[in-house]
Amino acid sequence: MTIKQKTLAKEFSISGKGLHTNCLVNMTFKPAPINHGFKFQRIDLEDKPIIPASAEYVVDTSRGTVLGIGNARISTLEHSLAALTGMDLDNVLIEIDNEEVPILDGSSRFFVQAIEKTGIVEQDAEREYFVVTERIVYKNEKTGSEIIAVPDSEYNLNILISFNSTVLNNQFAVLNSLSDFKTEVANCRTFVFLHELEFLLQNNLVKGGDLDNAIVIMDRPISQEELDRIALMFNHERVEVKEQGILNNVELQYDNECARHKLLDVIGDLTLAGKRIKGRIIATKPGHSANTEFAKVIMKAIRKEDSREKAPVYNASTPVLMDVNKIKELLPHRYPFLLVDKVIDIQDNYLVGVKNVTANEPFFQGHFPEEPVMPGVLLVEAMAQAGGIFVLRNLAGKYSTYFMKIDNVKFRRKVVPGDTLVFKVILSSPIRRGIAEMRGLCYVGDTIVAEGDYMAQIIKIQ
Repeated sequence: MTIKQKTLAKEFSISGKGLHTNCLVNMTFKPAPINHGFKFQRIDLEDKPIIPASAEYVVDTSRGTVLGIGNARISTLEHSLAALTGMDLDNVLIEIDNEEVPILDGSSRFFVQAIEKTGIVEQDAEREYFVVTERIVYKNEKTGSEIIAVPDSEYNLNILISFNSTVLNNQFAVLNSLSDFKTEVANCRTFVFLHELEFLLQNNLVKGGDLDNAIVIMDRPISQEELDRIALMFNHERVEVKEQGILNNVELQYDNECARHKLLDVIGDLTLAGKRIKGRIIATKPGHSANTEFAKVIMKAIRKEDSREKAPVYNASTPVLMDVNKIKELLPHRYPFLLVDKVIDIQDNYLVGVKNVTANEPFFQGHFPEEPVMPGVLLVEAMAQAGGIFVLRNLAGKYSTYFMKIDNVKFRRKVVPGDTLVFKVILSSPIRRGIAEMRGLCYVGDTIVAEGDYMAQIIKIQ
């Protein structure tokens, strides 16, 4: 069944205090066009910069997830993003007049209620998913955090939290369907240990906090006098410690509300991967750092799966569209500098070529005699030659291509004798005024070993 992209039926606004800044923050959530995704716009800054909700812009995770571009920052955004994903939206522009999303009650509840009241509309475009087809793992040995994605028919999550605390040791939470987000997860509030709260207070880091937007876990004995002092600092009435070792500032909605809130955070942070996930997420001891690092892992997998970067299918029996003799008719290169053996696929916007790397390559005599490695500059040249074949193949007369610019070149692993190189060159934009811009990708098997962006001028040879 085709699932359409969705946006808001109309805009809505939310105001509140930032947890760490205590500034009054106003946010307006606006409908956005197809393929827009979620983006934040700092309307209080002079140039009103836009920050996409993408893991590549994460600049800090110490006290929540923070995105930044240049001098513009957006912090504590995970609860709002969880609400957008949990309510099945795809495209929203979020205007904000300060650097921190309001903490509200420490959950996604108010965002969800506003979305529900505003309404959601389908758009005339199909939603794209990242479908998990194999096990993907991120692990931090230092913190013990581990996040795994495995294949499943829809997006669901298993969360295990574990703390060195008699009050909050191990808790488990499950969300089997995103359609249950509103009723099972959205209302679950953030939590803080007493020692963390004391540290934050001492360092003036919770200027906008109060005892109504967090569950406070008591991890050490404390006198009523100290409790009264904390309550006074937050302008709260007298507080006491309940039997289960938490303050009576809020009533728990679930026995595992803390684990459910961590699940909420995971949904918000993984929204930064950029595509809706179809798979099961199993997270042990998640946190904003682990979550956003895993979002980057997912982004890398998405890029690999993207049709522009997906490894071409090749085996020895793949039909040859151009052999080396046909290639010589198009390119002026000859031994030992002709680096494309054959072409196996040509489409309107890309070409796939092949080179078999043998131990007899002349460059291995000096690079290096005891450890033969194909020079990276020759990988760049080979991709450029494949691009030259692509742009020259339909031209009548004698033409050649000359580099004007090479950008974003990366080498990901070494190439050695026995490797079969598969080049995919993709036209980045239509050829205009004799200028061709292309992206080159070089694979060994399913692995990208080199890549780069090229600009070349097409010159007629007199």
